[in-house]
Amino acid sequence: MGRGRPGAPRDAAVQGTGGSSAISKCSAAERGYIEDRFLPLLAGRRRRRAPLVHRGYYIRARAVDHCVQDFLLKTQSYPRTQILSLGAGFDSLYFRLKDMGLLHHTVMYEVDFPNVACQKATLIKTAKELSALVGDTEGEQLGVTTTFSGEDYKLLGVDLSELSKLSTALKEAGLDNEVPTLFIAEVVLTYMENSRSDALIQWAAEHFSQACFLLYEQMHPEDPFGRVMQQHFSQLNSALHSLSQYPDCEAQQRRFFEKGWTECSVMDMNEFFTCCTPENEQQRVQALEPFDEYEEWHLKCSHYFVLTASKGMEPSWTPLLSSMTVPHHHDPVRMVGSINALVCEVHSETSGLRRYGHHSALIKPNVILTTGGFGEENGQHCRMRNFHVLIKHAGYWKAGCVKKENPDKRWDERLYHTVSCLSSSLALVVGGRTSPCAALGMLWLKFPKTCNDLDPNDNTVELVSLQPAAEPFALRWRHSTTEVIFKGEKYLFMYGGRSAAQPVLGDWYFLHTPEISCTVIPVEGPVPEGRHSHSACSWKGGVLIAGGLGAAEQPLGSVFFLREAEHGFQWQTVETHPPLIPRYSHTAHVHDGKLLLVGGVWLHSFSVPGITVIDLITGLCLDYAINVKFFLRSNLSLPWHSLKLFPLILPLGAWEKSPVPTSLQSPLR
Repeated sequence: MGRGRPGAPRDAAVQGTGGSSAISKCSAAERGYIEDRFLPLLAGRRRRRAPLVHRGYYIRARAVDHCVQDFLLKTQSYPRTQILSLGAGFDSLYFRLKDMGLLHHTVMYEVDFPNVACQKATLIKTAKELSALVGDTEGEQLGVTTTFSGEDYKLLGVDLSELSKLSTALKEAGLDNEVPTLFIAEVVLTYMENSRSDALIQWAAEHFSQACFLLYEQMHPEDPFGRVMQQHFSQLNSALHSLSQYPDCEAQQRRFFEKGWTECSVMDMNEFFTCCTPENEQQRVQALEPFDEYEEWHLKCSHYFVLTASKGMEPSWTPLLSSMTVPHHHDPVRMVGSINALVCEVHSETSGLRRYGHHSALIKPNVILTTGGFGEENGQHCRMRNFHVLIKHAGYWKAGCVKKENPDKRWDERLYHTVSCLSSSLALVVGGRTSPCAALGMLWLKFPKTCNDLDPNDNTVELVSLQPAAEPFALRWRHSTTEVIFKGEKYLFMYGGRSAAQPVLGDWYFLHTPEISCTVIPVEGPVPEGRHSHSACSWKGGVLIAGGLGAAEQPLGSVFFLREAEHGFQWQTVETHPPLIPRYSHTAHVHDGKLLLVGGVWLHSFSVPGITVIDLITGLCLDYAINVKFFLRSNLSLPWHSLKLFPLILPLGAWEKSPVPTSLQSPLR
């Protein structure tokens, strides 16, 4: 793991990341994400990690294994090669490669802090399965820093930040500067001071005639997710030093070129999973265990990268570019301007306002009811039990908890449900889930026709079950429920989502209001691809569906309009120019003939979704950044998909004042 110089406390904290990483990898292996029977022998204690952690360590392990095996394949004609793992911790890479028969002419060197190396050496000596793979070590002479030595395996205890000692120790252990050598640094260099990690990268390029480098680290410290990521590692006393000077893929690539490397490729982990992982392998991983943290998964992958660099290699070593199964695009996001916005000040001592997976509904003018979701309540992170109301009074917003008239009635603390207001005192809750294995049905919410504007906490809501509440079609989440009109009658159009059995749904239902009876209405036209986490909003008696996450867990960039026809409804594709950047978990609103898509998640690691404005007449599609000064001045560091509860002041029509580039002004064909 990483190497810093500030002193023993920080060194101990950094070393602790190695043990934690080994436990997480071991948990992922036990669930079938990776094949590794040696990890349990090195990880020590076991602990079950969450599915999101499993996926994170899976993509990390796959990227490293992919590049290492590519190096061994490309250099198999050489009489000897070397692998040098920097900050190896309790990693099992050597034992897996040896067990697979891939180290016929390769010697592997591992370096870590002296006490970490000694602990690992002890584990190897006491585990017969590990020591048998290393072979007879009785005749091997141990140097000052070598804690374990075999014919093709050397374990050294050296602080990586002390470059002269590292160089001497490696030379003493037999490392040859003239044979092809692969350097591996898995979340290691970022813990070092930049001057020291830069020196190590440059030393590797200057002292080895044929060298390859594999780097896996974090990036993008400037956005909300990145700030939370930095805060997390700082609290562990393991600050990420490289982020300030090398914040993105381009900066890391320049870094290696400037330090003497002649070839360098880099991609974030969303790109690696999409472009370098076969489709059948993606499907295998996605089906391993119940999973519903898509936003966190894609955001995490957009904040980690894998980099490969080389010099003196013939042919050149480019494992990321040569193994792509789908085209790799670096199309920049076309931000044509920015819109200034402010988060409204909320006068309240109420906890639980920060959340995601909730639903907020305007139940009457200036009154917003928020239900469900996951956030912080009474100092604990949990599924939200309380209902909250935001009331605008005398020019500012006040928040409070809503009292339940029947507190014995279970709310089930659901996430990713919908709430549709049918009148000023009645709303329908549809779907939602408590876990990825447990979907919920329908529920009525009844509230007084008048609200207490002066005291938001003095408001009530009554929960009433429908009979039957658990209609099979309602057992879903991440769906949409939107009001449409057919022959003068109001219906709720329920579309898409996912269920415990199906990761993506593409069906729909018309629920006649107010009795909520399922009605069959003919629908014609091209059927949209199944999706969840899309947006839906009413327009001209129909509904506009935009974006979402498809069956392959890839964001969608399509827009559809379900419009009333003579004998039913008809799907109509909304062509956008330029094409809409795929996104999901956003909100949508129609204003003055334009569809506004706000926030959400997309796979572009170099920017955060702002506002996309789609002209519903011409199809012109323009992206604007949101300049939210409040976020820049505060501790509120949450990704856009989790900020739906905070009222934003967005000046409607502000995008019309921003100049449109000439290249985007051509009429649609």
